[in-house]
Amino acid sequence: MTQLDIYSGGFSDPAVAAAHGFRAAMDVMARPGEIRTLTGGEAPEGLGVAAASLLLTLCDPETGIYLATDVDSAGLRGWLTFHTGAPIVPAAEADFAVGGWAALMPIDQYRIGTSEYPDRSATLVVEGGDLAAPNARLTGPGIKDSAQMYLPDVALMQRNSMLYPLGVDFFFTSGSQVAALPRSSQIQSEG
Repeated sequence: MTQLDIYSGGFSDPAVAAAHGFRAAMDVMARPGEIRTLTGGEAPEGLGVAAASLLLTLCDPETGIYLATDVDSAGLRGWLTFHTGAPIVPAAEADFAVGGWAALMPIDQYRIGTSEYPDRSATLVVEGGDLAAPNARLTGPGIKDSAQMYLPDVALMQRNSMLYPLGVDFFFTSGSQVAALPRSSQIQSEG
């Protein structure tokens, strides 16, 4: 890794790319189970295009990011600091946590909000996996009848949604694809 890797890979047109990224992020969060394409950001190592683009879009100097051990590297830390100014923080302080599913566990290490401020919870950006192989049926806000989605641990997600309005939210990324699961979704196993 070179210094150039840290400086490259950001949005080529930040205002336009961030607007597109924000729209894609809000669309998938408002419509659980939908998969969208999200491009523009290219981290030097550890993250796919969609995850990198999400972080470029949603993070700033007041947004703490936790990097799970499977993606944490000096190159990624430098890239995030240069492009977003976001501080790297422990899991318990994270606004966003990013990494593979196993490396992000256990889920109870993240903030779930409080009754006064349920929005003060973490959002997990889960990198990798097959977004197109559904194993769960979703109902709830943003879903007309029902939607299908792949979830790495259906029972854990059900427990998280039972905490609503508390709990954590999820973005799932794979390459340039992104989907989301807000804590307000009700989940049933398809298997």
